[in-house]
Amino acid sequence: MAKAAVTTAWGRINRIAASDKVSGLVMLGFALAGLLLANIPASAHVFEAIAEYHVGIPSTNLDLPIGHWAQDGLLTVFFLVVGLDLKQELTTGSLSNPRAAAVPMACAVGGMVVPPLLFLLVSTLFSYFGPGGVGNAVIATGSVLPSTEIAQGWAVPMATDIAFSLAVLALFAKGLPGSIRAFLMTLATVDDLLAVIIIAVFFSSLNDWYWFVGIIVCAAIWSVLVKRRHVPWPLVAVVGILAWVMMFEAGVHPTLAGVLVGLLTPAREMYGESTPRAERYKDKLQPFSALLALPIFALFATGVRFEALSPRMLVSPVVLGIVIALVAGKPIGIMATAWISTHLAGLNLAKGLKVRDLFPAACACGIGFTVSFLIASLAYADSELSGEARFGVLVGSLLSAAVSGVLLSRQARRYRELNADREIAEAARKAAGSRDIDVEQVLADGSVTISMSDLSPEAVARYKARHAQDPSDPQDGAEEAAGAKPARRMRRRLGIFRRGGEKGHQAKKQHHARTPKRRHPGR
Repeated sequence: MAKAAVTTAWGRINRIAASDKVSGLVMLGFALAGLLLANIPASAHVFEAIAEYHVGIPSTNLDLPIGHWAQDGLLTVFFLVVGLDLKQELTTGSLSNPRAAAVPMACAVGGMVVPPLLFLLVSTLFSYFGPGGVGNAVIATGSVLPSTEIAQGWAVPMATDIAFSLAVLALFAKGLPGSIRAFLMTLATVDDLLAVIIIAVFFSSLNDWYWFVGIIVCAAIWSVLVKRRHVPWPLVAVVGILAWVMMFEAGVHPTLAGVLVGLLTPAREMYGESTPRAERYKDKLQPFSALLALPIFALFATGVRFEALSPRMLVSPVVLGIVIALVAGKPIGIMATAWISTHLAGLNLAKGLKVRDLFPAACACGIGFTVSFLIASLAYADSELSGEARFGVLVGSLLSAAVSGVLLSRQARRYRELNADREIAEAARKAAGSRDIDVEQVLADGSVTISMSDLSPEAVARYKARHAQDPSDPQDGAEEAAGAKPARRMRRRLGIFRRGGEKGHQAKKQHHARTPKRRHPGR
């Protein structure tokens, strides 16, 4: 009985974690809670004391505050899930066919190039025209800092939070074609991979070489163990922890240990398994990542105390640069790259997609959060700069989420209406007896019987809205006042002569060929 209850509870947790919508909202809630707890007088000192409380492991150099344990330790679970997902996508998923994934992969690069350029442009303008004098800039706290120190945060707005961007898509994009979600998934996956490389190359301070030998040994042992028929999980866990310790001691950010071992996990079926091991392990770790690691990390990452949260924060060169880079730089880079790829490089988007269809999803890529918070803490040694950078990530991500949410909901509504129109037209043609029969003959009396039970609820609502006989309908009113024939009204309602359809062009051509030309007097 107890086992059944545990199984049921675990199943519910898995379903919650698998929902992009729920996990994204949980993470947002914890991020806002961290900001409030750090700045409300009643809780600020307690929250700061918890975040700064040191926890160490004897006989090692591991003596970190709890806030850093959340960043360096818990976040490794998220990066392990990222590594497993990358391996699956590279082996059998959207990245296994480079040509099919070429456009979103190129867009990921474009979306990571433009934001740093905009950030550096803003910091340069502040250094020349700001109140701090040439070569300096004044941040929100009033401190005057060299512009070169502010420019060290160039990488902060580069990353996209895959979990939160998909949550926005799940919330607002009901009815959109799956190709848009696949585009965003592929782009965000490549974005994560490039962000990992940037952290490893630019934000690691390498130590003694023998730690890297230890990393290689741990990686080799992990690779062997996870390929066995019966995986010894206690030993695998020990090897993973050792790889994390080796990364920490080597000076490489330890969360990258998760990506490393994830990429070494098999992504094809072995020994007659129903699902690949990488996919199975990712599904098991997803609840810990989505509902534990990411929320706690967000809680401490945004838990930065600002002595005065005022409008001055929004005109700080750090905050303003990051906000502009995320909200404008990401979509500009993605859309420009998509246009160049399809119009100049000869690459193709998924069937039915045009470049303009990508704009709402491109705006969702401006949601930084997880990796951007991490880079902000690594890029700036100064606590004031680091705090302002994380505040900028929060503001920019929320603005990007709001903009993309509005655009996605409008785009989804248009797609639903278009699909409903097609469904109505198809039902009318079927009711007429044939999809290919002459439209003039079928609709000669101006009426076609359609069974509402054959239509979806969206199509029924759309049908009633389009065909309601009421004076507020400008199209029907104009036609009836002019005495238009019923057949013509029905053709226009059903979109028979709508632009873009080959069959519609042929029907229109046949219609004009059968209709004698009218000669006007005096011609």
